[in-house]
Amino acid sequence: MRAPAHLILSVFLSLAAALPAAQAGEQRAVVELFTSQGCSSCPPADKLMGDLARRGDLVTLTYPVDYWDYLGWRDTLASPDFSARQRAYAEARGDRAVYTPQIIVNGKGHVVGSDRRALETELDKQTALPVSVDLEMAGDLLEVRVDGQLPASVKMATIYFVFVSRPVQVEIGRGENSGRKVTYHHVVRGIRAIGMWEGGPATYRLPASEMRKMKAGHCAVLVQVEPGGRPGMILGAAMQ
Repeated sequence: MRAPAHLILSVFLSLAAALPAAQAGEQRAVVELFTSQGCSSCPPADKLMGDLARRGDLVTLTYPVDYWDYLGWRDTLASPDFSARQRAYAEARGDRAVYTPQIIVNGKGHVVGSDRRALETELDKQTALPVSVDLEMAGDLLEVRVDGQLPASVKMATIYFVFVSRPVQVEIGRGENSGRKVTYHHVVRGIRAIGMWEGGPATYRLPASEMRKMKAGHCAVLVQVEPGGRPGMILGAAMQ
């Protein structure tokens, strides 16, 4: 595990036919991996994500971060927005735990991203996400239907569309992983807040053309509580 340097659906792009909705209540957890091509400890976590991506009860998302770029290799998939999301999680928890590889489960608990046993222990604590989310292609629209109730202490949650790539293989030319070919699974290309949810049935839409613009092969939806404007508990999710 690398310590921090500082405080730091499948929606296939075929418009010939509508795709079936993701089934509500299937997802037990959202698994978010923060990784870096410049971190020698990360490839085992990247491989683990390949295994997790095949599980039907999980929504898995990979966020490549940019804060190790100075070590000699500029991560070709990284975004400063992803580094900011990871730091915001740490701020919301009130700790300084920003490192790679790091997995965050349902916006709350975190484990070392390559520690399969610790992750399974964390997943065993989770029950089905309480808010139902249906995601489908409806003509030229991506449509998501959300239903359920907010926790008693929560007034609203944010609805996010997350644009996700198909597997990406990268040949790393320099740095700690020089000479390695690493495959990254469900890499986030962009994340967009598209509305607020106050409980009960609601529908949100986005043009399907946004998938092409983001060069995404999949789309995910997150229903996430954001106390103090920082990412927190995830109440519902779906992925196509």
